[in-house]
Amino acid sequence: MFGKVLKALAFAVALATASSAMAADKPRLGVVVKIGGIPWFNAMEVGIKEQGEKLGLDAFMIGPTSADPALQVRAIEDLIAQGVDAIGVVPNDAEVLEPVLKKARDQGIKVITHESPDQKNVDWNFELASSDGFGEAHADLLAEKMGKAGRYAVFVGSLTVPLHNAWADAAIAHIQANYPDMALVGDRHGVAESADDSRRTALELISANPDLKGFLAFGSQGPIGAGRAIEERRKTGDIHVLGPFSPGQGSKLIKSGAISGGFMWNPREAGQVFVTMADMLIKGAEISSGTEIDGLGAVSPDGTNIIVDKLVPINTDTVDELAAMGL
Repeated sequence: MFGKVLKALAFAVALATASSAMAADKPRLGVVVKIGGIPWFNAMEVGIKEQGEKLGLDAFMIGPTSADPALQVRAIEDLIAQGVDAIGVVPNDAEVLEPVLKKARDQGIKVITHESPDQKNVDWNFELASSDGFGEAHADLLAEKMGKAGRYAVFVGSLTVPLHNAWADAAIAHIQANYPDMALVGDRHGVAESADDSRRTALELISANPDLKGFLAFGSQGPIGAGRAIEERRKTGDIHVLGPFSPGQGSKLIKSGAISGGFMWNPREAGQVFVTMADMLIKGAEISSGTEIDGLGAVSPDGTNIIVDKLVPINTDTVDELAAMGL
């Protein structure tokens, strides 16, 4: 009897050892996002884990406690020290990350970014919306809501987030060229990675500008904070808030009219694309014009950029369906 127990224990240990070895043999991908704990990146993490399991990668996400580029550098340094096979990043500051991304690539680690067109020291950067298309779509919707006249303010995640500022550039230029009766109030505000900062800034702008008619908020917490400010000041219908946000988080605000609408892409799908591209690069696949990538379709690279337009409108008709998808 004792011998059978020993054999059973030995078998269990062997299975555990084999399982650990198999896990250790999996290629590893770490994805460093702007900030942890917000719905947008929670959805991205789901996509990363789903696709990792599907393709056999040990894929995981790291979300810093604040949108601080130095914290992203520290996280990437740690991934390099771990010897991962690939690193994904959604940068807070493209320039600050250049040296550490170069260090990763010099050590043979594949590097993929998202929301950072023309990022240096990467294998690829992918986008689910073109900068101009995303900015102009929001600009046109804001103009429609404002009756093509009035003053508006612009929020971005920070003044160093590459894609948010590219959207803002495109939106502002489009409004200037097509809606001469609309005017920007001051300069853009780098608060849209924090609902509290966005709310506080929106309240200040409303107080200082009685004729304010709109907010363009690029960064998922920007519309949430500005929408809360609109409700507090009882300005629903008078001031319009537009921008990308997580439907589950902003559902009540868009139904109340405190947020007037926006566009997004699916962050869960972006998480899946990170893993798919990492898997391809680790296996030595070449990506060129016409290459099919799950989640992107047939791509047409421009330098190291892969850009497709997969805009999804967020409004009262779509918000519940999007929220039910965990977005």
